[in-house]
Amino acid sequence: MSFQAYLDNIELKTGKTPNEFLALAKEKGFGAQTKAGEIVAWLKKDFDLGRGHAMALVHVIKNGPQISDKHVDSGGSHSDDSDMLRLDGIKNR
Repeated sequence: MSFQAYLDNIELKTGKTPNEFLALAKEKGFGAQTKAGEIVAWLKKDFDLGRGHAMALVHVIKNGPQISDKHVDSGGSHSDDSDMLRLDGIKNR
């Protein structure tokens, strides 16, 4: 599953876009310095997200929308179309 597909599945499950999760994380004081485990625990408790999906959001919360270009058009099951993730929601594509 591509990185973007993880974010899209989170949106389908929770009804929240990645940008909405970023806003919620900011309200909680989460950012680049927050430990991943703390964010994962919050996402599990409040949104019932598993570790893999939560870690996708951890990346976005800590690093923003850019991902490594090693997965871009790699041809594998984790291949993404771009090194920039879409955070504005499925409806906005």
